[in-house]
Amino acid sequence: MKNFFENKRIVVTGGAGFLGAYVLAGLKKRGCKNILVPKIEDYDLIKLSDIKKMYDDMKPGIVIHLAAVVGGIGANREHPGKFFYENLMMGVQLIEEGRMRNIEKFVAIGTICAYPKFTPVPFKESDLWIGYPEETNAPYGLAKKMLLVQSQAYRQEYNFNSIFLLPVNLYGPGDNFKPESSHVIPALIKKCVDAINNGDKYIECWGTGSASREFIYVSDAAEGILLATEFYNGDAPVNIGAGFEITIKDLVHKIVKLTNFNGEIRWDSSKPDGQPRRYLDTSRAKKLFGFEAKTDFEDGLKKTVEWYSKNKGKLHS
Repeated sequence: MKNFFENKRIVVTGGAGFLGAYVLAGLKKRGCKNILVPKIEDYDLIKLSDIKKMYDDMKPGIVIHLAAVVGGIGANREHPGKFFYENLMMGVQLIEEGRMRNIEKFVAIGTICAYPKFTPVPFKESDLWIGYPEETNAPYGLAKKMLLVQSQAYRQEYNFNSIFLLPVNLYGPGDNFKPESSHVIPALIKKCVDAINNGDKYIECWGTGSASREFIYVSDAAEGILLATEFYNGDAPVNIGAGFEITIKDLVHKIVKLTNFNGEIRWDSSKPDGQPRRYLDTSRAKKLFGFEAKTDFEDGLKKTVEWYSKNKGKLHS
């Protein structure tokens, strides 16, 4: 299977994004010669006509669907309708058109937000349906979860090879640091670095700090996705995670230390914590396609802080 990717035509939706850059690098490293990225200026993947055009123009054998309309708790609360509709329409229509064109494989990227609010820890894929997702990101989580239902239904009826992966929260160099849509790690790094630059005496953090999260370094997540693309052809959903959890409070203290911010931390408990705990059981990915995350969390955070400190001038504030 060494040359699996070499002569495949692979479309990576969202290939210009944060995770996309690492997936593209991984494909190139594997010798893939035909990597195609539909740019948003040319193809609006929410519109069926543009999806058809993309398939006609690019003629992929495999589609890795990374594109998503995403954000942190604030963005999810503000745009539940948009997040539901756009993520659902993109995924459902891409899979349907791929099936109609008889493509070799579709790799659907889900989200940890698809899990029920109170999932036993660590989250096992078999617990995906035991309850409703955490309210602030349920519309996004459920839109993505429908791609699992579709993938399984299409495999059953049409023998269509669509797999469904559930990555945990990503972080790393090149992350989204825009305050209105960033996730917790880039948001905290930006807060600390900006506070130092502005001479602020404190930073404000959402919630109580008691919720826990798991984070996977972005290049590890990309590796998991590519291993699944090559070696996994089953109907069961698969977690892509690092297999640990940290409270938001402890995360804040780590980032404060790494950025050398010496001020006060103030918690705004009127803001939501989101899901109480997040921590994945990652044994299925190891068993089915040999994936294990490699990057130490502290090392990954350091690299992310360094990247932001170097590049903050070029990023929009």
